[in-house]
Amino acid sequence: MLKQRRLAAETVAEALFAAERAIDAAIASTAALAGLIPEQRQQANLSAMIGQEALMTTIQTMGALGAAREGIVTTHRHLTTAQRDMGLAAVSFGDGGFKMPPETSGRLTLASDNRDAA
Repeated sequence: MLKQRRLAAETVAEALFAAERAIDAAIASTAALAGLIPEQRQQANLSAMIGQEALMTTIQTMGALGAAREGIVTTHRHLTTAQRDMGLAAVSFGDGGFKMPPETSGRLTLASDNRDAA
């Protein structure tokens, strides 16, 4: 029974992480597009009126993608609750893309401020 629950949770977790990555990639791509539209318009020495509607719809798309990201984050929170409810609270199904280098202890250290040394 535990093995089946764990397998089900792993399958859902993999799909969740894929959805999170896809939304983040869409945000990054759309942000790049939003930056390119005015940049390329200026480089082509075109009027600000050229491409304005396209820029505005791209910005609106960014808002929709932001809402989608908020939705997937909320889904992630709900699935974390479901994981606990299934008795799998101690099981990690992913690192969310964050990996500690093997030589680190997991503790944060601050770089020294060299301004006082001069």
